[in-house]
Amino acid sequence: MKKKLAVVLVTAMAVCGTLAGCGDAKETAADAGNRVYAVEAGSAGEAVAKEKGFQTNAVASQADALMEVASGTSDAAIIDLLMAGAMIGEGTSYPDLVHTDELTTEEYGVGCRKGSDLASYINSVFALSYADGSMKATAETYGVQEALVEQKASEYTDNGSGDVAYIQGKGTLIVGITEFEPMDYKDDSGEWIGFDADMARMVAEQLGVEAQFVVIDWDNKIMELESNNIDVVWNGMTLTDEVKNAMECTNAYCNNAQVIVVPGK
Repeated sequence: MKKKLAVVLVTAMAVCGTLAGCGDAKETAADAGNRVYAVEAGSAGEAVAKEKGFQTNAVASQADALMEVASGTSDAAIIDLLMAGAMIGEGTSYPDLVHTDELTTEEYGVGCRKGSDLASYINSVFALSYADGSMKATAETYGVQEALVEQKASEYTDNGSGDVAYIQGKGTLIVGITEFEPMDYKDDSGEWIGFDADMARMVAEQLGVEAQFVVIDWDNKIMELESNNIDVVWNGMTLTDEVKNAMECTNAYCNNAQVIVVPGK
């Protein structure tokens, strides 16, 4: 599966342009008008669907959106390209689904509380792990190395917010996630793994704390962060204007796109 994902990313990001029809068929205006699109509530996929005037069925997660299409209760889904590479097509959980159009190009980042010094700390870990190759090695484990964004040198700046000290004091970095392969998902033993999960553990280790993963309602991610129920939103989060206005965000670390998923012919 991981090799398949790397091939999908190379092909989709390097060859296919926006709206270039990377699956069996290109999305047409007629298709769009007649379909019901399953989307994760509060996601970039839901935002682009609303922008385009698509009829939507909002569900709890992108995994649920795929289930909607597989069961026939929605005509199509809009999900992240990185998830599509891991979850649909031959040798995956949904071998009979394909993705067609890329509706957006975007970047992932990590969200911290507004004004938090934790974003600067995470940026410094990103920079060091990119320079020493550990970020790339982690990405290769999950087949997302072609999506990595180069990390420039960055040093931690204590801006006086006290968020890093607060996390170190309580001994845990609470990471808000949803189930999203290849970024955050459970292995056979029930442990959270994935590129984002492993990178979050790397940051927690540098902080001298334990990483704790909490499944959240993605539509409520800002509220969860502001109420201190979680310390970071780290789950393939698209850096939209809304997100950047509501959170202190890290530098982008992965490229992505929103794609349409339909049953294969």
